[in-house]
Amino acid sequence: MFTIDAHLDLSMNAMEWNRDLRESVFTIREREKNLSDKPDRAKGTVAFPELRKGNIGLVVATQIARYVARGNPLPGWHSPQQAWSQTQAQLAWYKEMVACGEMKMITGIDELNNHLELWKNDSIQNKPIGFILSLEGADSIVDISYVEKAYQYGLRAIGPAHYGTGRYANGTDATGHLNEKGKALLKEMERLNIILDATHLCDDAFWDAMDLFHGNIWASHNMCRKFVNHNRQYSDEQIKVLIERNAVIGAAFDAWMLVPGWKRGVSTPQQMNCGLNKIIDNIDNICQLAGNTLHVGIGSDLDGAFGKEQCPYDLETIEDLGKIPKLLQQRGYSENDIENIMHGNWLRFLRRSWL
Repeated sequence: MFTIDAHLDLSMNAMEWNRDLRESVFTIREREKNLSDKPDRAKGTVAFPELRKGNIGLVVATQIARYVARGNPLPGWHSPQQAWSQTQAQLAWYKEMVACGEMKMITGIDELNNHLELWKNDSIQNKPIGFILSLEGADSIVDISYVEKAYQYGLRAIGPAHYGTGRYANGTDATGHLNEKGKALLKEMERLNIILDATHLCDDAFWDAMDLFHGNIWASHNMCRKFVNHNRQYSDEQIKVLIERNAVIGAAFDAWMLVPGWKRGVSTPQQMNCGLNKIIDNIDNICQLAGNTLHVGIGSDLDGAFGKEQCPYDLETIEDLGKIPKLLQQRGYSENDIENIMHGNWLRFLRRSWL
């Protein structure tokens, strides 16, 4: 089944992890088997061949570069200008992948429709992976004038926050309301019809954004606080507000968001019984809150600084997103429901947003 994944850090993996995503996952793992600089070395799950094998023809692909002020223990860049420059290096990689036919940037309805028609043609080999460009964390936006610069090169979604304290909004493991720059950012995004990605906003900033932003909202990669009680997750109350705003929420595959009590670097998916059924639990919770299957999709975040050591044990590569339809069917979901979740909801969202 054609599948859309609404959150993949492809350029980060290419430019910071130094992975040539044109090679298979298994070739990349072999190349990394003697490396130990990152915990997920030789455990990656995402590459272009596996995306194609899984019929994952459209993704939301990120730029990401955090600014860290003096004393901030998180990894990142020491000035907004450095962070911006890092996102431009990532953009250059996407452009190079487009130039060599591996990817296709999607910025509007016509490109979207043409790309979908291409992927329906089974006679074409090595189809380009379509991608919608998103910025995860707005720290790299040097000032508000840079938002339009980014829109002009193809940026279509922004998540104002990531982890910790941000220049525009605070994110996971932080607190605090939107500052004046954050409010101005939302206003400019609304003017340009840039999608607000509510993922990672701390609770204070989330509620501010729901009040202030009147454009299109999605949550590219989130899970439910009902199952793991952490501020990275959404409460049922937050999910209901997103549903009221006609948002779509992408189910994320990071194990610590799926099972309570996960200890990074210690817990294992097998030990914690973290399989793909945990994904279905979260999808089902969102569907029950909505009363339908129209507000949830896939936003895996696979290889988002973690690999097989921290994702469902029954997923070897991203190709295994193809297991989800059967698991949904076993929970009583219809063929139409499954199509909604695997691609239909994201497509309707994009068509509505880009009219």
